[in-house]
Amino acid sequence: MAQTIDYWYKQIINRVYADEKLSELNSTSAVADYKLWAYIVASVIWTLDTLFDKHRAAIEALLALLKPHTLRWYRDLALRFQYGQALIPDSDKYANVGLDDAAIAAQKIIEQAAVVENDDGSLRMKVVKLIDDDYAQLTDQEKLSFVAYIKSCKDAGVRVNIDSLPPDGLKLVLSIYYDPLVLNAAGERIDAASTAPVIDAVNNYLKNLQFNGEFAKTRLSDAIQLVDGVQLVSLASAQAQYGLRPFEEINERYIPDAGYLRVTDGGFTITYVPYV
Repeated sequence: MAQTIDYWYKQIINRVYADEKLSELNSTSAVADYKLWAYIVASVIWTLDTLFDKHRAAIEALLALLKPHTLRWYRDLALRFQYGQALIPDSDKYANVGLDDAAIAAQKIIEQAAVVENDDGSLRMKVVKLIDDDYAQLTDQEKLSFVAYIKSCKDAGVRVNIDSLPPDGLKLVLSIYYDPLVLNAAGERIDAASTAPVIDAVNNYLKNLQFNGEFAKTRLSDAIQLVDGVQLVSLASAQAQYGLRPFEEINERYIPDAGYLRVTDGGFTITYVPYV
C-alpha cells in the first residue's frame, strides 16, 4: 500500500537533519528551498508508489480471471453470500451501500460450507446456517436465493450441486462404568451439577466436530472418558443414517453426508454400571 506524501516528506527531512554536512539547512520557514525540493521529491515518490499499487492490482485482477478457482475459493464464495442483497452486475461482489457491518453480518446466513469434487468433475457444496447455537438446513427460499447466487458467480461450465440438509442421525449403545461417589445409577451427578454429563459430553463432541469432518468412535470414547466420575467406557454400537437410508453400523470412522451428525431422539441406549 502506497505511503502518503507527508510520510515521504518527513523521511527526507529527517535524513537532511541527520546529515552533519547539511547542518546549514536549518531554516524554520515552511517555504525554504530545500523543504520545497523535499516536498517535490516526496510527491514524485508517492506518485511512483501509487502507480506500482495500481499495476499490482491490475495484475492480480488479471490472474484472478485466468486462474481456475479452487475448492477453497468456492467455499469462501459460499460464506460471502448475503441473503436479500443484490450483486453488483457482472461481479461476485456486493455494493453494500448504506449498510453497516452489523447489517452485512446479519445477511451472511451461511455459517459453514464444504465443497468436494465428485468423480465426474462436478462439485458438491454443503451449507448450513446457525439457529439456537446449532447447525440447521436452509429454508426453501434461502436455498433458492443461494443457488441463484452461486450460479451467478461460478466458473462457466462448472456444475455445482448444492445441498443443505438436516443432520445425519446417530444411535449409540454404551456401557458406562461410573464412580458411585460422583454419579448415581441414572448417570446424574450426585452434587446436581449436571443431570446427564455423559450425554452432554457426546453432544459437545458432535457439535465441536469440524463441519464435514470425521466422526471417530475412539475419539468419542475419549471425550466421554474425560467426564468426571466416568471410569470406563464401552461403546458397543454406533450407527449412522442419512436421507431415507437405514441405519448402518460405523466401523470406526464416518464422514456425515450432511456435513454434521446428531444423536436422534431416543438414540441413546446407556447402561450405567458401578465401578467398585
